[in-house]
Amino acid sequence: MGASLSNLGSNGSGGAPGLGDIPEGCVARVFLHLTPPEICNLARLNRSFRGAASADSVWEAKLPPNYHDLLLFLPPDTYQNLSKKDIFALLSRPVPFHHANKVLFLFLSLSLSLSLSTPSFFTNAPSFFWQELWLDRVTGRVCLSISAKALSITGIDDRRYWTWLPTEESRFNTVAYLQQIWWFEVDGEVSFPLPADIYTLSFRLHLGRFSKRLGRRVCNYEHTHGWDIKPVRFELSTMDGQQASFECFLDDNEPDDAHGNHKRGHWVDYKVGEFIVSGSEPITKVRFSMKQIDCTHSKGGLCVDSVFIIPSDLRERTRSGIQK
Repeated sequence: MGASLSNLGSNGSGGAPGLGDIPEGCVARVFLHLTPPEICNLARLNRSFRGAASADSVWEAKLPPNYHDLLLFLPPDTYQNLSKKDIFALLSRPVPFHHANKVLFLFLSLSLSLSLSTPSFFTNAPSFFWQELWLDRVTGRVCLSISAKALSITGIDDRRYWTWLPTEESRFNTVAYLQQIWWFEVDGEVSFPLPADIYTLSFRLHLGRFSKRLGRRVCNYEHTHGWDIKPVRFELSTMDGQQASFECFLDDNEPDDAHGNHKRGHWVDYKVGEFIVSGSEPITKVRFSMKQIDCTHSKGGLCVDSVFIIPSDLRERTRSGIQK
């Protein structure tokens, strides 16, 4: 079988046609119906397939329709003169961004056109870039993540209540840990050129403080309390009037049906709701929050990692951990 596949990849022998005889343009038209991983695998067959797998017409079809807007979140020298395939590869890796850096990079583009020198702070992503965008590598659809550092958290500057924990379990390498508080409220907002799609917004949370001891992951629940008394309310709203809300107890004694374990000691994605982007507006603004502001009892022992905005039908495939 290996020998016959090898023959298919060549131009054939004894006048017999092979895959190598298929015109590159025909191969490119077939590639329009395949996923990027499938295209990259087939590119190894022969020269004709390799050429078709690099065609701009193939990869432009895999990019979102507004990929030019996404490139504006990057310094111009990182994507100028790149092929569409290389642009897809660039955007499929996490791209750190801040709500202001699109304006800054527009200014940089103007500076370059006037032959001005490039400011040194554009050579590395600044520490205040606590948001990321990336393209799903299979579908080319846009995904976002927002770190807890980019959220408005009540009492975050008071170390009696909150502290920041460094960790490799977060894509941003840090999470907010709540020791104890009475008024629990986390708010956020993002404005972004999302292409038309149906998106799900979720919070990534963890009950208990985790660490590594002798190479093993251990969780401490010393401060974990209050989440089984009253539910936490999650909300989202968009600038065109869409709204969603959801309430649940973050801590309970009932095992999770799908995973056979409790909510403690695991990262859990709490789905707030879905919203639709029609593509009629260049920018989509989404506000979101979670709160438990019943001051009759305190609560604590919770890690807040980030918020994710992901196309709804990709959520199950792309996110790990328990999902609610």
